[in-house]
Amino acid sequence: MAPVTYRQALRDTLRAEMLRDENVFLMGEEIGLFEGSYKITEGLLKEFGPKRVRDTPIAEEGFVGAAIGAAMLGLRPVVEIMTINFSLLALDQIVNHAAKIYGMFGGQASVPMVIRTPGGGGQQLGATHSQNVELFYSFIPGLKVVAPSTPAEASAMLKAAIRDDDPVLFLENLALYNTKGELPAPVEEIEPAEIGRAAVTRPGTDITIIGYSRMARVAAEVAETLAAEGVSAEVVDLRSLRPLDRATVVESVRKTGCAVVAEDDWLTYGIGAEIAATIQEGAFDWLDAPVRRVAMAEVPLPYAKSLESAALPSADSLLTAVRDTLRATGRPVLEPAR
Repeated sequence: MAPVTYRQALRDTLRAEMLRDENVFLMGEEIGLFEGSYKITEGLLKEFGPKRVRDTPIAEEGFVGAAIGAAMLGLRPVVEIMTINFSLLALDQIVNHAAKIYGMFGGQASVPMVIRTPGGGGQQLGATHSQNVELFYSFIPGLKVVAPSTPAEASAMLKAAIRDDDPVLFLENLALYNTKGELPAPVEEIEPAEIGRAAVTRPGTDITIIGYSRMARVAAEVAETLAAEGVSAEVVDLRSLRPLDRATVVESVRKTGCAVVAEDDWLTYGIGAEIAATIQEGAFDWLDAPVRRVAMAEVPLPYAKSLESAALPSADSLLTAVRDTLRATGRPVLEPAR
């Protein structure tokens, strides 16, 4: 099949799920007449009408709360929040209601809803519009948090999220929307992914590189560079942040003996710290070098393009961390050309 963009995979999957189940409906700011800030909902208002593609006021706490109520009564809302930064305005609804209702009411009510929201820097949107605060939500029992990195994974995971009976936060990095990839089948025929299962996207034997969302793609790029240098890097795409597939991570590191974790977030208390702890607990005796982490600078992200680029993790910073880790194992490492 011809490659499609991440954006198109999301749009086509939303359409397919709306055709499949009349209980699926969309709501969010500017998703109808304007067709979404990132054009994910292009054409869907015209096809499905305003009952199933609902424009909302600029009131995240209000429309997320409305979606929770709709989900409790049997519908399957897919909420688009314009950016994950704005989800903080609905933090009470997400954390204290969506995540808690099933447990608090002894399973008498579930909340089968999806919150789609993009994040990430590199677009010169300033410090308050460029964050990745998925850690806030990955910390909360009762929520599921997924972060696919390719169009194929985005389609399969969005299907899984929409059909799941628990609330799912579906993370989309802005830098991924125009990236392309092949789908394994027409969107209508793609099987839903298994939420909570990581993927080994590139087998290897010398080192494990672990990432998710944009950094999983960067990890794949770095693995290509390393292959040309005679280094066999295994790439693990987490895909799901809660539940977290610790077993796949541990199995990979036990095979390779060393690991680097890459994330598009701050280092302190980050997802990478959780992965590093998982490796320490499950693969300590197999490690030939300390686990290294690559993350963004611990600053509010600058607006200036040069400073923003310097603050974000990159293929170069990940490659440096991988080479340093390999050196720590005593392996000869090809020095980069200067």
